Amino acid sequence: MNQFFTQLAAYNDVINTFVWTTLGLVLLLFTGILTTVLTKFFQVSHIGLWWKNTIGSLFHKDVIGHSKDKASISPFQALCTALAATIGVGNIAGVAAAICIGGAGAVFWMWVAAFFGMMTNYSENVLGIYYRRKNDDGEWSGGAMYYLRDGLGSFKGCKSIGKVLAILFSIFTLLASFGIGAMGQINKIVVNIESAFPIKALVNISLYEGVTAYSVVIGIVLVIIAALIVLGGLKRIAAFAEKIVPFMVILFVAGSIVIIGVNYAQIGAAFKAIFTQAFSPIAVAGGVTGSIIKTVMVQGFKRGVFSNEAGLGSSVMVHSNSNVKEPVKQGMWGIFEVFADTMVVCTMTALVVLTSGVFDITAPIGTHTNDATMVAEAFNSVFSFGNIGSKFIAIAILLFAFTTVLGWDHYGTKAWEYLFGTKTTKVYKVIHLVMIMCGALMTSSLAWDISDTFNGLMMIPNLIGVIVLSGLVCKITKNYIDRHIRKLDIKPMLSVFPEIQEEQEKDL
Repeated sequence: MNQFFTQLAAYNDVINTFVWTTLGLVLLLFTGILTTVLTKFFQVSHIGLWWKNTIGSLFHKDVIGHSKDKASISPFQALCTALAATIGVGNIAGVAAAICIGGAGAVFWMWVAAFFGMMTNYSENVLGIYYRRKNDDGEWSGGAMYYLRDGLGSFKGCKSIGKVLAILFSIFTLLASFGIGAMGQINKIVVNIESAFPIKALVNISLYEGVTAYSVVIGIVLVIIAALIVLGGLKRIAAFAEKIVPFMVILFVAGSIVIIGVNYAQIGAAFKAIFTQAFSPIAVAGGVTGSIIKTVMVQGFKRGVFSNEAGLGSSVMVHSNSNVKEPVKQGMWGIFEVFADTMVVCTMTALVVLTSGVFDITAPIGTHTNDATMVAEAFNSVFSFGNIGSKFIAIAILLFAFTTVLGWDHYGTKAWEYLFGTKTTKVYKVIHLVMIMCGALMTSSLAWDISDTFNGLMMIPNLIGVIVLSGLVCKITKNYIDRHIRKLDIKPMLSVFPEIQEEQEKDL
């Protein structure tokens, strides 16, 4: 069995390297730059517009009010559900891992990935709304699979290519939902709870190496809670997400601000290290080679995408369920999603690590190996009484990771629906719950590595679709700007389907 897992890991490493370094990251960066340039740096030139229509509209009833239509959820619920899936372990352990492997400079490249990723995510959501349709249950269905099939597939000679890419995207989404969307997240929850809140009577009962009776109990409890939420459908997932996500983000950011505030004298040194080591990382043998800089860049980009999911095409599947009529409006929520995830939460984590002293910013890259406990150690350096710091991080990871599982349940459901039909989605939900239990019983990190690969595989067909349809995104954006800013009396671009376009126009 060990030989099998060793061989599997070797094959996975080859695919992972190709997906993330040879092809994926180049495609990701190109897409972000392309959509940014074509929309004339929309995330900067129209910052007031998207800020006003996102965080500035939170108290508007049409944004936070619950929709009576079972086909949709509110824009705020869509954002919270998307953030539930994106703000996860990657924001804590992922950032720490990026810094450990790539040094402080990796944070700079995370910011770069997020800056361009804002427009990638914007484009995905614009296309998601434009190509969405209602399923047999009367619920909106949208996502990369639909704009690949109906958008890319509408080009001459591309019908079959569009269909194949749509199927591949759906398959990779399903597999990723079992890995990163279930087993990996739950495994992190179990490990952290066992460490921060040990119950000796259960911990001492070892079932096999690395797994105790405590692991089983935690797993069963999480499966029961997840079942009560996900079997109620998207409405129940969204209702849970809109209550938990704002709370957990505010709590984590507040705790981080306290840590950074206590270590305020190190803030300048931390930012200096981020910017200087992005281009001149500290090498073990002195001097810097191109391969070391590549390592720093890859870690920054890879962990940035792992955190905010811009380019994966995943969050589109929940944004498409929003009750908004305008594709551009939901696209702006996509910009804010990346901003909140990476520019706020990940930056807070990075500064906590870099200012607290648990990471030596003057040490050569690759010499730190304790990324799993680094953030907890940083919190413990200030909140040391009763080990409160590590307990706080354990609770944060519990909330972050569990809501990620719920968000990915929706993504997997939509992928299953595309492949097998609406009536069989309950089968997927049962399988997903089984995978949650498997996560509690895991002892290997291989599931994380494989999940990372499937995330990258999702990215490739999605980005191909976004690149091909980037011209359409520009047209839809220009149409919105002409109508809402320049006040021109022109027909809105709301849907590729005439019947939906007509219906949505009536409600504008």
